[in-house]
Amino acid sequence: MRLNLTVMGAAVSLGALALGGCSYGAAAGLDAAPGPLAAVEFTEPQPRDPSELQVLFWTDEQRLARFRDMESWFAGHEVPAASNPRVLAEGEALPDALAAEIRQAMASTGAVGVMVVKNGTVRFEDYAGGFAPDQRWTSFSVAKSFTSTLLGAAVRDGFIASLDDPVTAYVPGLAGSAYEGVTVRQIATMTSGVAWNEDYTDPNSDVAAMNRFVVEHGPEAIVAQMRELEREAPAGEKWVYKTGETNLIGLVIENAVGLPLAEYAQEKIVEPAGLEGGLFWMSDPRGGNIGGCCLSLSLSDYTRMGLFALEGGGDSVPEGWFAEAGDSLVDFGDTGFGYGYQWWTYPGGAYGAQGIFGQSITIVPSEELVLTVVSNWSTATSSDHRALWGGIAAKISATD
Repeated sequence: MRLNLTVMGAAVSLGALALGGCSYGAAAGLDAAPGPLAAVEFTEPQPRDPSELQVLFWTDEQRLARFRDMESWFAGHEVPAASNPRVLAEGEALPDALAAEIRQAMASTGAVGVMVVKNGTVRFEDYAGGFAPDQRWTSFSVAKSFTSTLLGAAVRDGFIASLDDPVTAYVPGLAGSAYEGVTVRQIATMTSGVAWNEDYTDPNSDVAAMNRFVVEHGPEAIVAQMRELEREAPAGEKWVYKTGETNLIGLVIENAVGLPLAEYAQEKIVEPAGLEGGLFWMSDPRGGNIGGCCLSLSLSDYTRMGLFALEGGGDSVPEGWFAEAGDSLVDFGDTGFGYGYQWWTYPGGAYGAQGIFGQSITIVPSEELVLTVVSNWSTATSSDHRALWGGIAAKISATD
């Protein structure tokens, strides 16, 4: 169901097991189907004072150093590189004036990496702030779009019968809460009607309180927090941005599939998309992964994910999944912007993934364009910075 709504929430966003015996169709850019899967490892850093782990309140200097090294700060799953990484072919460079404008935007917005792929070739790639091509950078809410892709995979594989199933069918601990009667589709579009505060500057907001629930409830943190929320609108009638609900989607997937998100992603994203540098995905006390946040990839691998979506996701997701997930299932008035299944939608049929502090993958299907930006903004959100990069995407689209 498509909803036409004004924006009701934050306008942007935040034991290893081996899988074997799987088969894949080769995605575009891959010479052959990937080989057998390597083991996914669980990694855990040295213990740190909890005060050091309050990411939303790190200083600029701390963010610049730590965003590229999150595995040294948090436990998580390390997924190896694809057995057959996708080659990104070099193409003709963007016009000098446009390249200079991109570099100026990088300097003014704190971007540390930008890559442009258009019509199948790399047209621009540059780095700043000491960030390098072989390093990984944290995603924040860009991870939501990866989780969305795994939701599609779980539907295709039959682990989730329908997006119209009730959430409580997969998370029974929410029975009797505000999520009683809410469907998986409604949490995928963030239209559950359950109240949530995503203010990144407010230490008492729901998004900031997630850490407190982890400390107090351990493995039960997600369910404990979501059970306390109250309903503010009928299900399906109001859009509010909620990182907690993407964490809930992750829990739905993990309960249905029986694997952590990272391990399922190895089969459904890392291998078929041909990720070259592997993936780190932060874990929670359950031993699963955080659906709404906190995977780390290289700049080129974020781009590979964008290309994977642009090309339709191969055999990993139902046919037409990205056309639906990247469509404006919720319209923000008459602005041309909206929201799909954990993807933001833009005018002209474009869509993308966004994360706080300036992470983004922008996909323009009509121009076969993927624009990837990773950053260290001075604030978690900035509509001006988003608009600047949106304008640059439009200028790139207009080039040959």
